[in-house]
Amino acid sequence: MSKDAVVPSRQRMRADARRNFDRIVAAAGTLIAEHGAEASLEEIARRAEVGSATLHRHFPTRRALLEAVFEDRVKALCAKADDLLTAPDPGEALFTWLRAVGAHAAANRGLGASLMRGGDPALGRTCHDMIINAGERLLARARATDAVRPGIAVTHLLKLVGAISLATEQEPDGPAEADRLLALAIDGVRPR
Repeated sequence: MSKDAVVPSRQRMRADARRNFDRIVAAAGTLIAEHGAEASLEEIARRAEVGSATLHRHFPTRRALLEAVFEDRVKALCAKADDLLTAPDPGEALFTWLRAVGAHAAANRGLGASLMRGGDPALGRTCHDMIINAGERLLARARATDAVRPGIAVTHLLKLVGAISLATEQEPDGPAEADRLLALAIDGVRPR
């Protein structure tokens, strides 16, 4: 988190405060997916069914709220990877996760770029490392069963997914187009 944004730990909050915190993050996530990182704070508070003061008590700055949304999404993406580690088909598990990464990127609509401008580099590094580690575990399983071509690194796959998401971000049917392009890319990753 940024130095200027002190957000209390969810574990130390009262139950009602935690519910409000979670509702604000969920509403912000939805509105960011719809309108991008500049989504209205007033609309976020309205959708979360909290007052503006409650929103600002939990998130003193827009940046603090954006960081919470981003971190929440990254944790969910990593949890999905952990769940897929026991899937019977390691190749399909990796490809399922890459589709989830694509959906994550599409839902962020400028969130990552917004956070990188003048933000806390530790948050970016931490989230980046979490995603790389989650993907590497899935890729290692897929490699062990020859489900992917040799020489492919998780960073290659993540850059590919990111580029596809960026290329389709402004299209009316962006997520569906991204999924079609990702399917083509995944065919190129499979062994010949």
